[in-house]
Amino acid sequence: MKAMILAAGKGTRVRPITYTIPKPMIPILQKPVMEFLVDLLRQNGFDQIMVNVSHLANEIENYFRDGQRFGVQIGYSFEGKITADGELVGKALGSAGGMKRIQDFYPFFDDTFVVLCGDALIDLDISEAVAWHRKKGAVATVILKPVPKEEVSSYGVVVTDDDGRIKAFQEKPGVDEALSNNINTGIYIFEPEVFDYIPSATEFDIGGDLFPKLVEMGAPFYGLSMDFQWVDIGRVPDYWQAIRTVLRGEVRNVDIPGREVAPGIYTGLNVVVNWDKVDIQGPVYIGSMTRIEDGVKIIGPTAIGSSCRIGANATVDNTVIFDYSRLGRGIRLVDKLVFGRYCVDRLGNTIDVQAAALDWLITDARQDPPSRVPREHQAIAELLGGDGNALISNDDD
Repeated sequence: MKAMILAAGKGTRVRPITYTIPKPMIPILQKPVMEFLVDLLRQNGFDQIMVNVSHLANEIENYFRDGQRFGVQIGYSFEGKITADGELVGKALGSAGGMKRIQDFYPFFDDTFVVLCGDALIDLDISEAVAWHRKKGAVATVILKPVPKEEVSSYGVVVTDDDGRIKAFQEKPGVDEALSNNINTGIYIFEPEVFDYIPSATEFDIGGDLFPKLVEMGAPFYGLSMDFQWVDIGRVPDYWQAIRTVLRGEVRNVDIPGREVAPGIYTGLNVVVNWDKVDIQGPVYIGSMTRIEDGVKIIGPTAIGSSCRIGANATVDNTVIFDYSRLGRGIRLVDKLVFGRYCVDRLGNTIDVQAAALDWLITDARQDPPSRVPREHQAIAELLGGDGNALISNDDD
């Protein structure tokens, strides 16, 4: 059976992570989110998967290649152009436009197929959903999920009749305005006839362009509400929350990697830490080749990537730290996400610590050791939880 994963977007709502990592490759404790989707498709009998790529396309293609090691076949449709010097310049066609490009190249989708957005952890019984779709004789089916009424303003709401036929959409309505509590999960089932509604060589979106057209033309278009686990990472706060949820063991089929060295504390290989001189309260994951210096306090849920260094007497509380990060001595991070030279709070607000001359505070461990910070930048240090020179890290080992 055939499927498609949408992976061409720039992931602007997940910046700064997506400056260097395409959204489908964002790691969930060392494993890209798209790999979970590939596993799910394989388990449900979908072994031929097309992926549209554009932004940082090589990162995705070089990891998954032809899909052989994942037990599937994977092909790629690049959206953009190749310059005279061989550089790939992405220009996404929109989710529906990307589907149409594949079909115009050669009619790959010749039977019922599934399309997944590449930015969520799900445990949906896809086979059950496909059977329902076929029974309805639908040309398109959107998988819906009920959410508490107070959460509808964060999502696209779908309104159906008693038979499941889609009547209308509401984009992030107010709680009092919402006509339903069923939201669009970005999981779709289509028949090849859907391409009759999508123009060729045109930027065209599934949600914004295709679906309103299907409603307007009275096509057999349905929404299926199902109770399944769906962990979205569409925005930085969503990703931060997803890692917390995984660490607490609340996401089915997602195991914490490494070895459990103490209750709720997991480590990768060759982690350097003097357990008698640190205070670590799980759930916590620490990646391989990471050094935790004496006096450090880590409070979970917290995930620390591989090849990191946490300076003496630092406090890391409810925080996600990506690979190759170095935190200076005495730093205090609470409810933060650290990615390279950026520090992001739980609401998605970003501080570029390099531009603010705070390299000494949070750095890429692969770079040269940082130097002392001017006194005028102490206000920013305080914003991150420190007190200026007390946080300076000048060590070079």
